[in-house]
Amino acid sequence: MKAIGPKLVIATHNAGKLREIQDLLKPYSIECVGAAELGLPEPDEIGNTFVDNAELKAREAADLSGLPALADDSGISVDALHGLPGIFSARWAEDEQGNRDFGRAMERVWNEVEAAGEEAGHDAHFVCALAVAWPDNGQAELFEGKVYGTLAWPPRGDKGFGYDPMFVPIGHDRTFGEFDAAEKHAISHRAEAFKKLVAALG
Repeated sequence: MKAIGPKLVIATHNAGKLREIQDLLKPYSIECVGAAELGLPEPDEIGNTFVDNAELKAREAADLSGLPALADDSGISVDALHGLPGIFSARWAEDEQGNRDFGRAMERVWNEVEAAGEEAGHDAHFVCALAVAWPDNGQAELFEGKVYGTLAWPPRGDKGFGYDPMFVPIGHDRTFGEFDAAEKHAISHRAEAFKKLVAALG
């Protein structure tokens, strides 16, 4: 894979996600700048998969900025809901004005899981798709990571973002919302995808 430094656009307007990606890239001496800082718009996520949406966002950010761009599309898939909210994870948190409230989104997920019945279970997994795109040749590299676990209610912890406070990864008794950043980076779906990206960097 061709080099992605020394400056990289992170194609997200989500402050928590930007912070997490910056932390993961810190060891590689890559200067990260967020899409919002450059005034880049948020494209419509019209893909059918996490990979589709990550590639769409990376290509647009690279084209508009003239810099290599990294995009992440991620979300939670719940077995009892046949994989939902999935690629609609952020949209489940939006109100009619487009403001996001993940407390409300988590409550919606839990209510729908409860309505599915006890036999449907509480299994879920997070998915992260990463795409790196370059502005000069349209090339894009794609990577995907997953982490499996179960849903917890009520939500616990204030250290993560999104659906973290209701997700307990397998082998642990705390939610991602209760994990320190370094602990989460060691096992998360985003960390898994980044391991594949770093391996491709050689």
